Amino acid sequence: MATLSMTSWSATPTSLTLSKSQRNKTVRISRMTLASGTKETAPGVKLTEGIGNLPKVVLTSSHGSEAELYLFGGCVTSWKVASKDLLFVRPDAVFNGQKPISGGIPHCFPQFGPGAMQQHGFARNMNWTIDSSENMEGNPVITLELSDSPYSRSMWDYSFKALYKIILKEKTLSTELTVTNSDEKPFSFSSALHTYFSASVTGASVRGLKGCKTLNKDPDPKNPIEGIEQRDVVTFPGFVDCVYLDAPSEVHLDNGLGDTISITNSNWSDAVLWNPHLTMEACYKDFVCVENAKIGLVQLEPSQTWTAVQHLNIAK
Repeated sequence: MATLSMTSWSATPTSLTLSKSQRNKTVRISRMTLASGTKETAPGVKLTEGIGNLPKVVLTSSHGSEAELYLFGGCVTSWKVASKDLLFVRPDAVFNGQKPISGGIPHCFPQFGPGAMQQHGFARNMNWTIDSSENMEGNPVITLELSDSPYSRSMWDYSFKALYKIILKEKTLSTELTVTNSDEKPFSFSSALHTYFSASVTGASVRGLKGCKTLNKDPDPKNPIEGIEQRDVVTFPGFVDCVYLDAPSEVHLDNGLGDTISITNSNWSDAVLWNPHLTMEACYKDFVCVENAKIGLVQLEPSQTWTAVQHLNIAK
């Protein structure tokens, strides 16, 4: 059973609710915020301080895999299997609560790319809260929540709620994003998970995109070139910034470091490949971005929800 010191935590509500399935190795704990120190909110789910004293959650499965995520931006920054980190955080990443964390799995919401508001929207630049945490047969699960604030409404004047569930298993990291329109008027948005994978860029490749319609942003991001992907194996020979529309629900990344990662999804209709090449000379050789995205606008009426799921699985 998870333990809680109420002198070190504040909780909303103040009562602690454990599900009946606790006896079956499942423990759920209601919303918590860290007051001081390191606390376990459920077995395998620890809330602590990360870089820059930002609140960080560490997930540890009974199988030995581990993940880390920051409440700032709701950003997963590490996913380790057999002690090997499969995600990448850029060396120029800033952990000051002012700028988005550059690396891991940042959110793009409610806007992907440039547009009426700041690049990739505001979700990666806001503090998320812990909605719940649990452990299911050795697999830690945490759900984060983001809702509108004066900051978000200054850019996007709608009431919303986003829930982001992260599940860590032995060889799989799964995420589920659910957006609810809690306003009295409809709204629309686009979104993506801007995933940075550790890689050797000269050896990295992606399979499964042949036949997709492409929007190639090289050389001019403002005027992408339409085309059809003809390659069975897509590589990263230089600057790459390409959108794949109506992408398949599964693609495979060879990271060039000896690992093959399957990237499966439901309701993320598109994919994006990105590597900045010489525009980021200090680190471009060490990562590639393979992103699940929803490029076209999602339309939500009041009280409607939209959910998209991603599974990252490493084959060993």
